[in-house]
Amino acid sequence: MRAVYFEEFGILPEVREVPDPVPSPAGVIVRVEATGLCRSDWHGWMGHDPDIALPHVPGHELVGVIEAVGPDVRRFSVGQRVTVPFVCACGDCPECASGNGQVCRNQTQPGFTHWGSYAELVALHNADVNLIALPGDLDAGAAALLGCRFATSYRGLVHQARLAAGETLVVVGCGGVGLSAVMIGRALGAVVIAVDISAAALDAASRVGAAHTVNSAGLSDVEVVARIRALAPDGAEVTVEALGRENTVGIAIRSLAIRGRHVQIGLLPTDPRVPLGLVIARELTVLGSHGMPAHDYSELLALVASGRLRPQDLISTRITLDEAPAALAAMSAATPAAGVTLIEVSRPARS
Repeated sequence: MRAVYFEEFGILPEVREVPDPVPSPAGVIVRVEATGLCRSDWHGWMGHDPDIALPHVPGHELVGVIEAVGPDVRRFSVGQRVTVPFVCACGDCPECASGNGQVCRNQTQPGFTHWGSYAELVALHNADVNLIALPGDLDAGAAALLGCRFATSYRGLVHQARLAAGETLVVVGCGGVGLSAVMIGRALGAVVIAVDISAAALDAASRVGAAHTVNSAGLSDVEVVARIRALAPDGAEVTVEALGRENTVGIAIRSLAIRGRHVQIGLLPTDPRVPLGLVIARELTVLGSHGMPAHDYSELLALVASGRLRPQDLISTRITLDEAPAALAAMSAATPAAGVTLIEVSRPARS
């Protein structure tokens, strides 16, 4: 198969022929239709993830068709169109037994623990626990983006923060994850304030549902919080940090109302300093969101089917597998491009 491949962290990957994967006993091989270009993949390529062993193929947000199944797979068969959470659960540990496969202690992650979906074929493990069947008419971009950024944002806002209609949601950082949080917040009936240093990102946030925007370029953190507070004088009930920087984590937490809830989604290379004095004084709640188990996807898919949530509207660029290495490297820019890049991959099914 053809795949995006690198042998050293931070060195430009190349597209090359590599061996086809073989299904594990409880796993499948999926022929990749499309896969999202995610900042998590950039972190992995830069060497920020200890699970990655070189050489490596990145990619974890995907949609495709099952091409081969292991002998222990019971619920899925060749030819089904599927997606998968980026955290694949084992199905047997205490976390999985409690319904929290997104924090499975034995989790696998395509593109991190093993080769991923920037390829014509990808191996997925414990298929009966993790695969999500999809309708054939669902847009490939929408389907691919459900595996990571939309699922992570949805769980963070719905299952963790319990965002309610009429509440104010502040989203700090309007890349792919942040924009998905904006869209979901709007679909849930929240008043969304989007914060970013990029005018293009804020324009995108406005298009997908932000009621207000704050351009933080050139402002101090104190000034950014003041501008947010001008729009929400009592503070926001819920904030999301979707960028992964210490100062923006602080901005999000300082923008909360008394007893507000903060959701941390942005990945940070090192642990940040957090204003815990404020957390104590205002009785704030700080929550994480690490994806969503497969059994919870039905409600997210229902929101998409209703038309209230259109993940495909976030896609600004569609590229080929050959263009993926340069697109991954371009994420090193200080100001990420607005919108989401989708890598469209195709390979004829085997006869």
